[in-house]
Amino acid sequence: MLIKVCGMQSAKQVAELDQIVDFIGFIFYEKSKRFVRSTPVVENALKTGVFVNAPVAEVNDCIENESLNVVQLHGNESPEMCANLTEKAKIIKAFGVDEGFNFNKTQAYAECVDYFLFDTRTKLHGGSGRQFDWSLLSNYDGSTPFFLSGGINPDALESIKKLEHPKLIGIDLNSGFEHAPGYKNISELHQFIKELQ
Repeated sequence: MLIKVCGMQSAKQVAELDQIVDFIGFIFYEKSKRFVRSTPVVENALKTGVFVNAPVAEVNDCIENESLNVVQLHGNESPEMCANLTEKAKIIKAFGVDEGFNFNKTQAYAECVDYFLFDTRTKLHGGSGRQFDWSLLSNYDGSTPFFLSGGINPDALESIKKLEHPKLIGIDLNSGFEHAPGYKNISELHQFIKELQ
C-alpha cells in the first residue's frame, strides 16, 4: 500500500516523513488553507504538486522550479492537458466521488495518467475532512490504479484493511492527521502507517 501525505507546509515535518512515506504533496491552489508558494527539498519520497485548473505553463514552471516528480490535477483538467504533462512528471488525476458519480468518466483519462485519486466530492476540491461511501468503489472497473482519499483518519484503519479492490494502490492522508491546516500529527502518522503495513 503506497502512502501519500498531502498538504504539507513545514520543512521540518517534511524531513520527518521523507523516510517513511512514498509521496509528499504540496498544494499550489491559492484558495486552499494549505497553499504554498515554494517547497522544501524532498530526498526520498516522490515530490507531488497539487493543482486545480491551473494553466499548463504554470504547472510546467512548478515542475521545473520545485523539482516535482508528480503532478496531481484536482480540477476539470482535460485528458489532453494530462497527456501534455506526462512527459515531464507522473500524473495523478483526482475525481470527487459522491452517490451520483459516474466512474465511466475516468475512461477518457486511462491512457494519459499514471494514477487516479478518488476523493470526497466538495466545492473546495478536497481537504474537507469528510469520507465518501467507500462501497461506491465497487463501481470502478478500470485498469488504472488509484489512491483513496477523503477524510482518512486513525479511526479508518480497520476499514482500510478490509478494502479489497484490485486497483487500490495507496491512500492519501491529509486533514485527518492535522492539528492545524498544513501541520500534521507526526506521531499519529507513524503509528497509523506502522499498523497499516
